[in-house]
Amino acid sequence: MAPTSSILGALTPDQRGTPSPQPVHLSVPGSVKSSIIGGRHVIKESPFYVSKPFVGKEAQMEEVMDELDRSAFVPDTLIQDETNWFYNTLGIDDQYFATESVENIANHILSIYGAKVAAFSRKDHLFELRLDREDEDHAVYIDTSVPGVTTLDGPLYEQRIDEKYLNGSSPARAYRVETFRSRAGMSGIVNGDTSQQQFRCYFVYKCEFPEGDYDENMIDMQKISDKRFLDKASDNTKTIYKSVIELAARQTSGPVIDMYEIEGTRERRLIIAYRQRSASNYFSALSDLYHYYGLTSTRKYIEQFKNGITVMCVYLSPSPSSSRYPPIEHSIHQVTKEASLLYCLPKNLFQHVFAVGDLSLQEAIYAHCVTIFVTHFLNRLGPEYNTLLSILNPDQTSHQEVLNKIKRRLRQETFTRDYIFDIISSQLDLVRQFYLSFASTHYVQSIGENSDFLPTLSYQRLKSSTILTDSELSKLVRRNAANDHHVLVMDAFHLFNKHVLKTNFYTPTKVALSFRLNPGFLPKIEYPQPLFGMFLVVGQEFRGFHLRFRDIARGGIRIVKSRSVEAYNLNARSMFDENYNLANTQQRKNKDIPEGGSKGVILLDFEHQDMATVSFQKYIDAMLDLLLPGETPGVKGPIVDLYKQPEIIFMGPDENTAGLVDWATVHARDRGAPWWKSFFTGKSPALGGIPHDEYGMTSLSVREYVEGIYRKLAIDGTKVLKLQTGGPDGDLGSNEILLSNEKYIAIVDGSGVLVDPNGLDRGELVLLARERKMVSAFDRSKLSNKGYLVLVDEKDVTLPNGELVENGTTFRNLFHLRAGTIGAQVFVPCGGRPEAININNVDELIIDGKSTVPYIVEGANLFLTQEAKLRLEKAGSIIFKDASANKGGVTSSSLEVLASLAFDDAGFYEHMCVRKDGKVPEFYKQYVAEVQAMIKKNARLEFEALWREHEASGRARSILSDELSNAITDLTEELESSSLWADEAFRDGILQEALPKLLQKQIGLAKIVERVPEPYLKAIFGSYLAGRFVYERGSNPGQFAFFEFMIEKRKSITSD
Repeated sequence: MAPTSSILGALTPDQRGTPSPQPVHLSVPGSVKSSIIGGRHVIKESPFYVSKPFVGKEAQMEEVMDELDRSAFVPDTLIQDETNWFYNTLGIDDQYFATESVENIANHILSIYGAKVAAFSRKDHLFELRLDREDEDHAVYIDTSVPGVTTLDGPLYEQRIDEKYLNGSSPARAYRVETFRSRAGMSGIVNGDTSQQQFRCYFVYKCEFPEGDYDENMIDMQKISDKRFLDKASDNTKTIYKSVIELAARQTSGPVIDMYEIEGTRERRLIIAYRQRSASNYFSALSDLYHYYGLTSTRKYIEQFKNGITVMCVYLSPSPSSSRYPPIEHSIHQVTKEASLLYCLPKNLFQHVFAVGDLSLQEAIYAHCVTIFVTHFLNRLGPEYNTLLSILNPDQTSHQEVLNKIKRRLRQETFTRDYIFDIISSQLDLVRQFYLSFASTHYVQSIGENSDFLPTLSYQRLKSSTILTDSELSKLVRRNAANDHHVLVMDAFHLFNKHVLKTNFYTPTKVALSFRLNPGFLPKIEYPQPLFGMFLVVGQEFRGFHLRFRDIARGGIRIVKSRSVEAYNLNARSMFDENYNLANTQQRKNKDIPEGGSKGVILLDFEHQDMATVSFQKYIDAMLDLLLPGETPGVKGPIVDLYKQPEIIFMGPDENTAGLVDWATVHARDRGAPWWKSFFTGKSPALGGIPHDEYGMTSLSVREYVEGIYRKLAIDGTKVLKLQTGGPDGDLGSNEILLSNEKYIAIVDGSGVLVDPNGLDRGELVLLARERKMVSAFDRSKLSNKGYLVLVDEKDVTLPNGELVENGTTFRNLFHLRAGTIGAQVFVPCGGRPEAININNVDELIIDGKSTVPYIVEGANLFLTQEAKLRLEKAGSIIFKDASANKGGVTSSSLEVLASLAFDDAGFYEHMCVRKDGKVPEFYKQYVAEVQAMIKKNARLEFEALWREHEASGRARSILSDELSNAITDLTEELESSSLWADEAFRDGILQEALPKLLQKQIGLAKIVERVPEPYLKAIFGSYLAGRFVYERGSNPGQFAFFEFMIEKRKSITSD
């Protein structure tokens, strides 16, 4: 049954003949033999492709008939008719006959004849054909179907082509596709009603590109085109394709979509260009889209180009049942616009519902995004949990353990992802109403609407439909709901709509969907520290969040990968909490810098673990959609902005993104971001970045804490036995090895576990650290007879002590809990998943009430939960937590940003950018040295403050660290808004102390104050004053302490 929808039935009557609206993107150069009238491309009817005649066709036919005769299946009297029909009536391109063998062609004819015989024997005489043949360099698929109808059962050849040939396309391995419908119906083939059915043929060919080098920006058609395309495409087609390829090669902001009208006909040709591997399953999903609007394709071509671009050309016409739909002259505009939306999510959760016409594409993708929102934010704890929380004492670790277990079970088991999906699928009427409410707020009237051009169907529906009020929606939910669970899930749609401040959902071109949310809906009992800003990004390959605690905030972007389905499900359930906790840690860590804490997390879908780079690029571009004004009609249009304030996000590298930040920096520049130089830190020196790994920025602060412990306790570090998670391949792990002098007895990283009780060979470790190799590359010959290396992929390994390791991955994941049994005296986590040590397993590090590891410095973020730290401290361990120990990287990033803001473009390139020949500016060298000195100074100031406070009060260092961080950040905000800033002499004196001396010498304080945004300078002013006060006087000083501090500070400034 063809998909129908009440959406379409309620719209305007036939307006056939009215000019079509402006295409999404592209005006074709004047060299194209077409006329552009009123914003449309009108071309004379001519083929885009001209196949060279196969000169051996007649001779081949004779051989095929001989082959059929030998098969003795087709009666002799029918062989010639069947062969002639296949060769001359069906409409197959000559290239097929030139490519296929006589045997294969004969088999295809036999298959069709067999289908006819089968149809004759059926009661309904329905003719059905399913024919496929796949080889390495080409494939053929032929089936029967009704034009304009999506089939959800059967062979699903288009999905097969997507998955086997198109999704993984690259210049090294690409396939082109040709598909067409037979010119005539199938009435007369067999008795019965088959008049609507037609043959659909698909031909897939492996591309043959010219030899030679290429790059992504190359558009020379002779150098980047497949041989078959060059042979068959007309000159006009090559010109048209070149124009869209040129645009697609220049941008990563979505597909380039163009539409051509064929003069004197109702045929429309849709041309779409996009980057390879950027839209999985797009070919098959596009069919669902135009079927939804009563259209069918007579021909489709997919061309691959050596520069990494895919071009799809679809010939669209009204389907036989098109009288039930708006005319093609109208619906083509909607198809063109929605092809861009479909590109973001070609395979959404509700694709099957859309394919049968129960939801529009916009409704289906909206439902997909809200389903993700619901899975993360449905309040599943309920009032009973709050009651229990008020009864139990969260300060007692035993009570906290019970609460954590209950929270985890409630979140995982009450509303599973499948259960939420089933509820939403049963409430499609409500989904439509909530989508209308969402669209009525965020839909932006585009060019051509409410003018001489036809308005889109979406716009018409908004004008003709009744938008329910909040109270009406709430009543409708309760009237339709089957139970309380249905109410809870569907109310979350309302929650989502009310908290979306802006979105790129209706931006003409995009690569993923982004939503800026007001985080006020988060329950305070679960998220006690309120967020300032929150973004949700949804793409085909991933989902992502970005959270920040202050307007001006900084933090890294990490990509989370999953080794198994179970790991993915666990990561999906915990990703928001992990993101929140990481950003909160960053907020405490950023106490010495003007930016507050933020963090971004990108979770790769399990099916797309190899798409990290594409996912990162889509995440960044979708974020930029909401940070930059849309000022390019047809590409990036204006959006509804309920936030109404400019936003700047400062980002940096984190897990799995270190090699991607240069792209993000350049992309922000290319999209016109005025703050592109400061958008990302950790970029390459050629772009003015200060790489943390190259200069050991994060490790410098970690080492201050490790060496501070040795200094206070008069310990010889060279005799200390050390365990480290995070290996020599990582930033923190490698630099910890290079900067330290302890005796390593164990290192754990992504590849496995390396242990030697007699001490690991120092020279070998240094070699691995400098070459950034995992412990799997360690020379086993340098292990003692007690040493061993167990890799994650190994099974049933016997250790020197006789212990059997059944599974290398499990052994690696839990090895850190053996820290005490292997005799480690200091444990420095430099990598690993958050909450690796938690309230449920921390007792494995405690024997007879005493911690088995005397000293722990948490280099990796959130490696230990707060409850675990407190338990270990109570058992006698000296612990310095992440927010204190690893703040060196954020200090370096902040000073990198400061330089980019203080220099003009010319000065930035001259003094901060390393030359192409590798020459490093002298200023850059000196500035890096000053940054390193400031990192060590700030780390030592905090270490001394924490040590002093603990000695005086006996309270846990992990609590003191939080109190100190909160005291500094709270005081910073108070100072920023105080009248102290207005005192220019005092302000300048503080800035002279706070700002790098080299930067002041090169640019001058007055020029820095002129160039750097005032809110940023206020934040520097406040954070410096607050930090120096708290480090000196503590987090809970007397009521006159700040007054006394300010008197002394003013005196010192005056005397200077």
